[in-house]
Amino acid sequence: MKQIDAVQKRLLQEVADLHEIPEGAYNLRANGESVGRNTTANIDIQTKTEGSGIDIRIKPGTKKESVHIPVVLSESGLKETVYNDFFIGEDSDVLIVAGCGIDNCGTQDSQHDGIHRFYVGRNAKVRYVEKHYGSGDGSGKRILNPVTEVYMEEGASMEMEMVQIKGVDSTRRTTLAELKQDAKLVVRERLMTHGQQTAESVYKVSLNETGSSADVVSRSVARDVSFQKFDACIVGNAACTGHTECDSIIMDSGRILAVPSLEANSIDAQLVHEAAIGKIAGEQLVKLMTLGLTEAEAEEQIISGFLK
Repeated sequence: MKQIDAVQKRLLQEVADLHEIPEGAYNLRANGESVGRNTTANIDIQTKTEGSGIDIRIKPGTKKESVHIPVVLSESGLKETVYNDFFIGEDSDVLIVAGCGIDNCGTQDSQHDGIHRFYVGRNAKVRYVEKHYGSGDGSGKRILNPVTEVYMEEGASMEMEMVQIKGVDSTRRTTLAELKQDAKLVVRERLMTHGQQTAESVYKVSLNETGSSADVVSRSVARDVSFQKFDACIVGNAACTGHTECDSIIMDSGRILAVPSLEANSIDAQLVHEAAIGKIAGEQLVKLMTLGLTEAEAEEQIISGFLK
């Protein structure tokens, strides 16, 4: 494994909770190149023969194993697009941890676009965690544009945790999913923007066969003069159930646009959407301030609880 510096180690802690080399399979990437890789008897990782990225193949029946594939950038001006494909065997049950951290102390923009494609086998279970984080005091921007594509076979289930709390100047997060019979997708997004940051989250989930279901929920906070857009569409093409929800707190001069939508192409599709945007309730602040907190401390407590 190549040596990584203190900044890169800090970024790995932020996006993947890694304080040391993880157990199981992993591919660690820093400043455009792999700095460490491990495979197991059940999980193989190979560099693509064409283009940038890796193929991760998980054998059928693999249980209680994990794959970590975080990316960190600490060079100003570095821009890359990486394609990672996951082939998850039937009846497996695995944890996949991704995410990207950018530390930019220079004047040039730094950007990482990760395109992840998941092919989830019959009756397989996947928990996927993707965290994005930015830091650095340079004037160059920290830009992340992830694309996640999910193709789920019969009886498959996937739980996705998508988190971006700090430091990313511009992001467009696109998630596309297609579900077969009895497949289940659960998405929990947590997002905060501040300063002049912009963030757009786009989801399109197609429930194509009987018994498929999706639950897409976003919680977000827009502070200062930042802007957010939540655009989620669930398409019901069979007897299925779908739910999408956006729950947001707006502060200062922030702006939020919520565009939840449903498309029913079957008489047996049951689809629901919800959206709520509002400021922090005054009674919540008063209650915490009577316990000795300042107004700023009370706001932070409320936001922290909201984004958990």
